[in-house]
Amino acid sequence: MISRRKLIATGLSVTAGLVSAGCNDASSKAGWSPADPAAAGAAPSAEVRVTVTPAADATEVSPLVAVVVAAEGGTLKDVSVATGGKTVAGKLNDDGQTWRSTSKLAYGKTYTVTASVADSAGALTQHTSGFSTIKPSAVASVTFQASALTALRTGGTYGVGQPVMVNFSKPVKNHAEAEKAMLVESTPPVEGRWRWIDSHNAHWRPAKYWTPGTKISVKVNLFGSDLGKGVYGGADASTNFTIGPSRIAIADGSTHRMKVYIDDRMVRDIPVSMGMGGTTVGSNGRTVNYWTASGPHVVMTREPAHRMTSASYGIDNPRDPNFYDEVVKFCLRISYTGEFVHMADWNIPAHGRENTSHGCINVGPDHARWFYDTFRAGDVVDVRNTPRRMALTDGVSDWVVPWDKW
Repeated sequence: MISRRKLIATGLSVTAGLVSAGCNDASSKAGWSPADPAAAGAAPSAEVRVTVTPAADATEVSPLVAVVVAAEGGTLKDVSVATGGKTVAGKLNDDGQTWRSTSKLAYGKTYTVTASVADSAGALTQHTSGFSTIKPSAVASVTFQASALTALRTGGTYGVGQPVMVNFSKPVKNHAEAEKAMLVESTPPVEGRWRWIDSHNAHWRPAKYWTPGTKISVKVNLFGSDLGKGVYGGADASTNFTIGPSRIAIADGSTHRMKVYIDDRMVRDIPVSMGMGGTTVGSNGRTVNYWTASGPHVVMTREPAHRMTSASYGIDNPRDPNFYDEVVKFCLRISYTGEFVHMADWNIPAHGRENTSHGCINVGPDHARWFYDTFRAGDVVDVRNTPRRMALTDGVSDWVVPWDKW
């Protein structure tokens, strides 16, 4: 097909030939030919070529791909990339040769690219093409958590045991791709690694507890990430938090004492009573273990009062010797299965002498109030010398895993 540019050039030559033939037939004798445009005093316009990326009719295009329109032999005058009445922002370079999008595309859309181009003679032509983007089966968002019970507060201050916790709203199959999208930076810098607790939750922690005063920034550049099984990342997200003073309590099941260290200095030695041991089976068929689990626990919530009842795990008969239903004061939760550090004024004779609780760390009134006022989310309660090991999924339990296995 003859392009419009060639038609314009040919038309000029033919017109010049007709005028010359009518006015001076002798011109042919001077060597002028109507087939020779140069003899008319005008060179033909160069052919304009327009290239669009993504290519015309491309499908399954990543929304992260930049749309690029380039002109060769001409100048771009106007470029539009649109879908459903919405246009994509872009910028034309100074010489008018290249236009590049500056905003992201969307999932599951068909885009029309329209470019108006001027050739060297100023004649305009229009180029139109289209493409479509990936249509995910599901789109995953992320939230940042301090635990499964509480969201991480952006700008908040947490204890030295607080890991970075990212929760995905959809299951993630492609862990490696997700990890590429997740960036953790700290001041001062520290080495750390990701571990997937399950298909929805990824945790990042350093080899040792954070240094007090560390500032942590987390960015998840999720949009466009292929998370596997047709799931793609939704909106990007970010957060930041700061590490407060080092507050670590070491509760020993053999000595019945809990020693509390703040910034590596022991500030209090508290008599306690811990889990009495043994197991029972509740009415729901669940086996209940009455040992306090060994391993580093992380404080998740603080409550001035909390109702504790054995019915929550199937011991619902008031005549059962293990039945209880009480409102307890000064409670700091350290596991999902119901371990707390809390006041137990009814159990003072056992404090420092024997383990008689149903799994919590019982503390006397004055110590309980001080501990409640002092410890915060992310602080560490490290339980030692009990026969049951804390499970990775029973709280913010990341530190129970040795670094070489993380």
